Amino acid sequence: MNAGPIPVIAIDGPSASGKGTVAKAVARALGFHLLDSGALYRLVALAALNAELPWNDEPGLARLALGLQAGFRGDDIMLENQIVTENIRSEACSEGASIVGAVGGVRRALLRRQRAFRQIPGLVADGRDMGTVVFPDADLKIYLTASVEVRAERRYKQLKQKGIAATLTALLKDLRERDERDMLRSAAPLKPSPEAHILDTTALTAEAAADRVLAVYRGLRNDAI
Repeated sequence: MNAGPIPVIAIDGPSASGKGTVAKAVARALGFHLLDSGALYRLVALAALNAELPWNDEPGLARLALGLQAGFRGDDIMLENQIVTENIRSEACSEGASIVGAVGGVRRALLRRQRAFRQIPGLVADGRDMGTVVFPDADLKIYLTASVEVRAERRYKQLKQKGIAATLTALLKDLRERDERDMLRSAAPLKPSPEAHILDTTALTAEAAADRVLAVYRGLRNDAI
């Protein structure tokens, strides 16, 4: 358990493992700040799409990330003073985020911005390298996982609720490609920290997964007293 004054709970895992929903529930229960690191990469992807910047222009993507005019105002996500909360959830931005996230210059450009979210009384940070790179001294590191079939079904239901057409076959293919890209990239690859608690959410609801994370964290806090 980290003895620092501002505690951090780092929640990592592959796409559609439930980390975003779990992180929100844990942050709400503890009254902590929340870092959705994926939103930052989606913002870079959206900015690149707006600028018609090719995905293979790594220096250009890194410069764009370094000067990214983005922010969070309550539940709103901003890009150049425009609300883009829904825009960044498109499949194009999801795909783009996975691509730009593999660019080392982009990850370095966003590192300080992510660490600035660590504020009193504490932070819950979700992403793919929160416990390994961004907050290696996190008080608690969680790695959420689930079968790719269940993750594809979750994504399918999310898209269907938004009225977006999709097929499970295409989503399965997409998730497998993203997993491979995230795990094999040279810059901050997706992998559990050696100290991480592995939590398989295949058969768990988001609420049950959040309860387990809270139980582990509170147990650690009690042991430290």
